[in-house]
Parts: sequence; C-alpha cells; structure tokens
Amino acid sequence: MTYEINQTLPRSFGRLKSGESNTPTFASHVRGVLASLLPRYGLLIAFLVLWQVSSTRGWVNPAVFPPLNVILSALWTNLANGALLDDIAVSLQRSGTAFAFAVVVGIPLGLFMGQFRAVEQALDPILQLFRQTSALALYPVFILLLGLGETSKIFVIFWATLFPVLLATIGGVKEVDKKLIEMARTYGAGPLTVFRRVILPASVPAIFVGLRLSATTALLLLIAAEMIGANKGIGFQVMNAQYNFQIPLMFAAILLLAFLGLAANALLVLLQRRLCRWSQPSA
Repeated sequence: MTYEINQTLPRSFGRLKSGESNTPTFASHVRGVLASLLPRYGLLIAFLVLWQVSSTRGWVNPAVFPPLNVILSALWTNLANGALLDDIAVSLQRSGTAFAFAVVVGIPLGLFMGQFRAVEQALDPILQLFRQTSALALYPVFILLLGLGETSKIFVIFWATLFPVLLATIGGVKEVDKKLIEMARTYGAGPLTVFRRVILPASVPAIFVGLRLSATTALLLLIAAEMIGANKGIGFQVMNAQYNFQIPLMFAAILLLAFLGLAANALLVLLQRRLCRWSQPSA
C-alpha cells in the first residue's frame, strides 16, 4: 500500500508542477465553443461590432444610427420604468389572438382539404387569389368594414397568418406516405383510426413549419396594424419615437420586436421537439 502511494505521488506531483493539469482542457473547451458559435453567429457578431464601432467613431451619423450601447440603455430604461411594458402586453394580445384564430381555422381546414382532393380543387383557386393579395392592401377595406378599433387590427393579422398554417397543413397531409395508409387499412383500421394514428402524426412536422412562419408573419403585420389608428403597442412606439426624433427608443422598440420573434420561434421549436421526438434525427 505504501509503495503504491509513493509510486503515484511523484507522477501526480510532476504533472501539477509542469502545469499540465486543467489548462489544456479549458483551452480546448473554449476552442470548441468558439468553433461551434463562429460559423453560425460570426457574421451577426461582426455586424454588431461594425455598427458599434462605426457609430462611436463617426463613420456613420450617430443621430441616425446610435451606438448599440445607447440603444440597449434606452431599452432598459423604458422597460425599467414601465413605459414599454403596456405596449408589450397590448401587442402580444393582438398578435396572440390573431395567431390563435389562424391556428383554430387553418389546421382543421388544411387537414380536411388535404384528405379530400375534390374539396381542395374547389377551394384552391380562391385561396390562391386571396393569398396573393397583400394583407396590407386589404387593410383599408378591413378598416371600412370593421372600423379603426381592435377588430380590424386583429383581423388583418389573422388574414396574413392564416395562409402559412393552412398551406403547410395541406402540404403535410398530401406528403404522408401512401404505403403507411394502405398498411393501416390492410390491418383493418377505419378512416378515423387512419387519420388519428397515421395522417395526423405524419403531418405535425409540416404543420409546425407553418406555425413558425405564421408567428413571424403575425409580428410583421403587427407593426403595420399598430402604425394606423393605434395609441398603444410596440409598432405605435416605433412610429411615435420616429416622429419625435427619439431614435434610440425607436431602435429599442425594433430590437424588442426582434427578441419577441426569436422567443416565439424558440418556443415553437421546443414544442415541436417534444411532440415530434420520433421525427428527430438520432445522434
């Protein structure tokens, strides 16, 4: 026992003395993190650094493009004093309500149209016509019909977010492997069982693609909806700050919208991974 300890201590002491303990491991860990982050976020980091440097050194007009630290300071100040919290709540309520209606209408209609070709052929021309018509071009029509209140704002966002969900759902149903459906019918599964156990699970990944596109569209249309006839909301704050030449606050509101979009996308991706574990590639 004494011999083993005496034989082990010199080797351990020699490694510690020569400085070979944790330094190579930490350095390799840092290199691994940088190697994984730089290919994905390298251009974004370079863009943000260029923005900060060019604004602080006067390469661009800082009154038009404030430094990032000034924008972040304006964002923090208006969040801390509650100036933006009401706007966030109002904007999330508008976009969330419209998105929920788009999901409730788009997914069932898409599942129905995807399974019945005659229904799809009958409805597809008018859907394509409406899809190719810009929701912003129809916004004045919605205002005439529904007024300048919340209803027209929610409806124009719903109109724009409906089609990504609907078309993705139709495509997901049509791309289900026909052999799986035939196999289920061969084993005696009825139409409802085939839909519940085969068609619906196989369509979920495509449906989530449509949901993510719709969530992004909802935030984009939210800005346009809140720029007309609104006195609350993040889009209103963007226009109000621009009119009052509060440029840091304007960029802060735009940055806040970007964060909300990223958060919504991340939430949907997390939900998709939980519901579609079977479709994830194995490590």
